Amino acid sequence: MANILMVVSSADSLTMKDGSSHPTGYWAEELVVAHRILREAGHTVQLSSPGGVKPTVDQVSLDPQQAGGEEKAADFRAYLEEIDDELSAPRILAHIDPAAYDAVVMPGGHGPMADLYANRDLGRVLIAANNEGKIIAPFCHGPAGLLSAVDDGGTFAFEGRQLTVFTNEEELSGGTGENTPWFVETALREKGAVVETGAAWESVVVRDGNLITGQNPQSSEDVAKEVIAALAG
Repeated sequence: MANILMVVSSADSLTMKDGSSHPTGYWAEELVVAHRILREAGHTVQLSSPGGVKPTVDQVSLDPQQAGGEEKAADFRAYLEEIDDELSAPRILAHIDPAAYDAVVMPGGHGPMADLYANRDLGRVLIAANNEGKIIAPFCHGPAGLLSAVDDGGTFAFEGRQLTVFTNEEELSGGTGENTPWFVETALREKGAVVETGAAWESVVVRDGNLITGQNPQSSEDVAKEVIAALAG
């Protein structure tokens, strides 16, 4: 079975375009669904965050209206309580040895836009993992973390690669709207990634070799299943 590194934002707020502070963190559905599916498949999932800080769940993602109903919201809460010991003691990202892992998975929420997009420690991990052809699987806002993968010469590791991400359309219609400080889809395109988008709020997964990406929270399950299939060879 594989050893999977799940990198989670430790941010609890995002500075908006107008300078205001927007409470944020990781999106419950994304972390819960991916973590559970990967673990139930027999893989080891180890959490890591910048500074080893306990990640903050975006409380909006636990609202029944956002979670898909009372039952799902309760399920997400219960699972997060079940793995609270792991969430409370994530590995320090700066100390991660990429050689120890077979895959890197990155759920979203707006947190990665605050602390992962330019994180040098994450960039080091992603560049090393990509050079070794290891599975890299960010989804929703998680692909913001890919932006960190720039080497000392300024080369973006995922230039020319096909991927998907939470779209500008989704951000404007159901994300943080016009006050969004920057758009991950736009930033990835500007870096040279080939961004493919599908219908808003429907599962969309794009695989380009070792890179597996999902467009939105609805893609969480399919991304996790694609990771399992990729690890199985």
